[in-house]
Amino acid sequence: MDLMSILRLAMRALARNKMRSILTMLGVIIGVGAVIASVAVGEGASEQIQEQISNLGDNMIWVEAGGRAVNGVRTGSRGTKTLVMGDVKAIQQQVPLVYNCSGHVDRPVQIVYGNQNWFSQARGVAPEFLLVRRLGIARGGIFSQDDVDHSANVCLLGQTIVDNLFGSADPVGQTIRIQNLPIRVIGVLSPKGQSPTGQDQDDTLIVPLTTMQKKIKGIDWLDDIMCSAVSPAAIRPAEQQITSLLRERHHLRADEEEDFNLRHPAEIASARAESQRIMTILLASIASVSLLVGGIGIMNIMLVSVTERTREIGLRLAIGANEGDVRMQFLGEATLLSLLGGAIGVIIGVVGSLAISRTLRWPTRIPIQALVVAVLFSAAVGVFFGFYPAYKASHLDPIEALRYE
Repeated sequence: MDLMSILRLAMRALARNKMRSILTMLGVIIGVGAVIASVAVGEGASEQIQEQISNLGDNMIWVEAGGRAVNGVRTGSRGTKTLVMGDVKAIQQQVPLVYNCSGHVDRPVQIVYGNQNWFSQARGVAPEFLLVRRLGIARGGIFSQDDVDHSANVCLLGQTIVDNLFGSADPVGQTIRIQNLPIRVIGVLSPKGQSPTGQDQDDTLIVPLTTMQKKIKGIDWLDDIMCSAVSPAAIRPAEQQITSLLRERHHLRADEEEDFNLRHPAEIASARAESQRIMTILLASIASVSLLVGGIGIMNIMLVSVTERTREIGLRLAIGANEGDVRMQFLGEATLLSLLGGAIGVIIGVVGSLAISRTLRWPTRIPIQALVVAVLFSAAVGVFFGFYPAYKASHLDPIEALRYE
């Protein structure tokens, strides 16, 4: 028997019991749909996390001022005053694996504009900071190195501050106050959304580094140094070079601890992405149990079908059909049931993913590979669970089958 003949016989047999065929396919439909929806939600979440990792910065290396011991009592992070602008210049000149570097000083401040005020985080940085953190400008412009050299009273605002202080008005050119210091707004940062730890990255104000040091915080040291490595693979060796350089510059003996810390926000986000991937696999595995149940349902119905059609099988064997023809007929019916169920399940899975995305505002993404694998897997379920009923049908004794009532 050729393939077309097998398909015609299978379609004819399934059409005789439409409702039973639909109910038999239901397990496969639910299984494939659930797997696709699970994968879509997991892939969407992973894509969002990868975007957040990218938003953290351009191959960012974060050097933070460390703790220190005072009379046997250790302070927390940023307890030292040893990170200075000389360290930034040394890293730029002596660490070839780093191509952008900026000092960083921050402080929570109350921002006042007219009769409105907002509590936020102010950051003093060099212009390179925007490149390190991949910060774009939505409106206006950025300050220059000359503004840093002259401690200019200018700033950039994040969108959250703009929304709370200015509403729909354009803040560029307006003057705000921080600790009674008038500062002119020269630009608005492009929205970045939440960080992998859930912090609002748009709730920020950026001023020239020296303005923060001299006029707002009153210090001459740095809280952090933010750098960009030349590539992701260069991050680790660059960190080692920076560590050696800073230990030498800070005159630390071999047995002394560093007075600075290296933070790894990208690794935290990557760990979260890996957790999400494992969760996606777990959800898809649970959903695939429905495919197993559907396959058992197909086997059950096909065994019932063999019993019901015993005389038909006996007649076919008696007039010249061989065991292979009978086996392929029933195997074709089981496979067709699975393929039809898989195709319908794919449609339901896609529609369900879109419904989840629109209703719950969750990001979803359906890889083409997932659709192909789902259909092929459903066909494999039909072959696997349909083989025994087909084998049983093909080994019926023709004489006994014709006598069956």
